[in-house]
Amino acid sequence: MLKVKRNIYDILRGSFLTDESAFSNWKVILFIVSLLLITITSAHNIDKKVIKIAELNKKKRELRAAYVDTGTILMRMKMESSIRENALKIGLKPSETPPEKIKVTYKD
Repeated sequence: MLKVKRNIYDILRGSFLTDESAFSNWKVILFIVSLLLITITSAHNIDKKVIKIAELNKKKRELRAAYVDTGTILMRMKMESSIRENALKIGLKPSETPPEKIKVTYKD
């Protein structure tokens, strides 16, 4: 039990960093710190990408709604009744005489 207390005391004092085998301890510590930094950097990059994806999805939904609204307006404009109304506003009227079919014959 005394050895466990002594080991804990040595760890708290930091003597594992200053004794003769400290170089191997520093290698491990630097390796772990570098892995932690890489992990933190990756997490931040992933968060940025998730936020960007959310913004793009929102913009996509808005553009899709605008596309559907524009398509609806265009379909209403292409209806025959709306074309007749716009033509009457300009002063155009439907023809009272029906169109005649023209036949072309060739003589040899």
